[in-house]
Amino acid sequence: MSRIGRKEIILPAGVNLEVSPKNEVTISGPKGTLKQVVDNSIKIENQNGKVQLKRNSDEKEIRALHGLYRALLANNVEGVTNGFVKELEIKGVGYKVSKQGTKLVMNLGLSHPVEVEEEDGVKIECPSATEIKISGIDKQKVGQFAAKIRDIKPVEPYHGYGIRYKGERVITKVGKAAGKGKK
Repeated sequence: MSRIGRKEIILPAGVNLEVSPKNEVTISGPKGTLKQVVDNSIKIENQNGKVQLKRNSDEKEIRALHGLYRALLANNVEGVTNGFVKELEIKGVGYKVSKQGTKLVMNLGLSHPVEVEEEDGVKIECPSATEIKISGIDKQKVGQFAAKIRDIKPVEPYHGYGIRYKGERVITKVGKAAGKGKK
């Protein structure tokens, strides 16, 4: 049996989990509501705030789906309870970021400022001129939006300029050694 799939999900106080006949799971909590469609080969049992996923076969694909859907449901429970946050930082001479209404405006050394609109389910904050904080209840949306912003100006390997995740370690390359060995 899948080690991840057989772990039970404990629902915190204030979180409700409902399963429709079409295997659509609705999880609602203090931060919002999320829906997840689960494959018909996986059966969901909710007993007194403990959710257990069972599979009806030992085929390889179904074993893989067992762990996948357990992880997705656990992430949804975490999202409606606490939410998810990704933090980005900007490094570079003259690089700065600000929020104007629902738009994120970034000056990244280009000939024009780059504007990114907030998406549904994702909230943007700018604690300082070089930090971006992305939060939401859906882990996939938060991660995808953070990756989208990071791809606008990836980290340059010689000086380390660009957008990176907070705490990300960037390995820089050694530049040219001009004039070495010539006499």
